[in-house]
Amino acid sequence: MPPRSKVDMLPSELRDWLKETLKENGFSGYEQIAETLNERLAEDGLSVRIQKSAIHAYGQKYETFVKYQEEASAWAADWMQDQGLEDEAKRHGVLFQMLTSLAFKAMKDRMAEGAEIDPKELHFIGRMMKDIMASSGMREKLIEDERDRLAKEIRENAAEEVVANSKQLGLTADTVEAIKKSILGVD
Repeated sequence: MPPRSKVDMLPSELRDWLKETLKENGFSGYEQIAETLNERLAEDGLSVRIQKSAIHAYGQKYETFVKYQEEASAWAADWMQDQGLEDEAKRHGVLFQMLTSLAFKAMKDRMAEGAEIDPKELHFIGRMMKDIMASSGMREKLIEDERDRLAKEIRENAAEEVVANSKQLGLTADTVEAIKKSILGVD
C-alpha cells in the first residue's frame, strides 16, 4: 500500500482551504498555491512542506471528483425539474436512499477485499448527504415563496379589478383606495 499523500495529512482546515483555492483558481496556478500553502504551514508552526507536484496530483484527483459531483448534481436537478416541484421531498428521499445504498455497497466491497475504509471517503459521502438534506429545505422555501408570489399577484389583480369597476359602481376615490388597501393588506 503506497504511503499517504502529504496533502492528505494536512489539518482539515488547510485541506478545506486548499480545495476552495483549487476551485477558485480553476485547478491551475499550482506553484503559487504551493507557495501560499507552505507559508500558511510555516505560520502554523508545522515543519512539513508540500511540493507543487503533490498539490498538482491532489488537484487533478479533486478536480475529477468535483466534475463528477457537478454532473451528478446537474443530472439530479434536471430530473427533479422535469418531475415538477410538488414531489420534491420524495425525490430527496430517493436520492438520500441511493447515496446510502451506494455508500454501504462501497464499504462492503472494500471490506470484502480486505482493505480499510478511508475516512475521507466517508466524509465526502456524508457531505453529499448533508447537501441533499439542505437542498430539500431550500426547495421547500422556493415552493413557499412561489405560492406567496402567486397569492400576491392574485390580490393585486383583484385590486385592479376593483379600481377598474369602481367608476361603473359610482364609488368615490377614497372608497376605492380603502378597498384596494384592504385587498392588498396595506394599512
